[in-house]
Amino acid sequence: MALDKSTFVGIAIALIGVGVGSVLEGSKLVQLLQPTAALIVLGGTIGAVMVQFPSRIVLQALVQLKGVFLNTEPGPDHLVQHLLRYAYKARRDGLLSLDAELAKIQDPFLKDSLMLAIDGVSSADLRKMMELQLDYEGETDERIPKVFDAAGGFAPTFGIIGAVLGLIQVMQRLQDINAVGKGIAVAFVATIYGVGSANLFFLPWAGKLRIRLRERQVVKEMTLEAVLAIVEGVNPRALELQLNSYVTAPPRQLLEKVVTQ
Repeated sequence: MALDKSTFVGIAIALIGVGVGSVLEGSKLVQLLQPTAALIVLGGTIGAVMVQFPSRIVLQALVQLKGVFLNTEPGPDHLVQHLLRYAYKARRDGLLSLDAELAKIQDPFLKDSLMLAIDGVSSADLRKMMELQLDYEGETDERIPKVFDAAGGFAPTFGIIGAVLGLIQVMQRLQDINAVGKGIAVAFVATIYGVGSANLFFLPWAGKLRIRLRERQVVKEMTLEAVLAIVEGVNPRALELQLNSYVTAPPRQLLEKVVTQ
């Protein structure tokens, strides 16, 4: 697990750019610190999201949010090494020899696929069963980024609501022209919070989560194809060529690691 540097660097660049630009325009950063405006925008956005989505999906989205800041999924190289090792072992000792490996496998999708293969399920039935599972997981995963897409749509609207509420208070003090100018400036901070949070946080989070979830789906598709190749008795070297596009390590180096294990 490692930090996703692009996320932190991107947020820092955006905040610095907005902050420096604001100072160059003659504004003071302290003017942007308005707890009331933040409460209206964030509270309203969270509430609207919870109205639109079941709490289960909202909680899943919050759990998956760590994937925006952390690279929680290991690269496919390690998985490919294991798949090639299983292929060599199955070719040498038979498919049933992989039964001893099941207890060591942490990946539920790989474990289920190999278990079905060892139990003698045909490759056609195995493909159908696991593709149904992939389709179901894909439909579930599609809902998670939509939570942040919705938040990105609601936040600017609640920013406008906050600005209008602030202007209502300003209109009640029209006799003091100095207070009017300051009040208008404060009122529009809510709009900044709404538009800023949508375009700096919620919408980019949704985009990165889509990438993360798709990467995970691709790894599962690769896993299924590898297990099917093992069931069909495909030569491990041919399987290696099939999996080369998924790995970052040089193919020959990867094969040497597998053979020496």
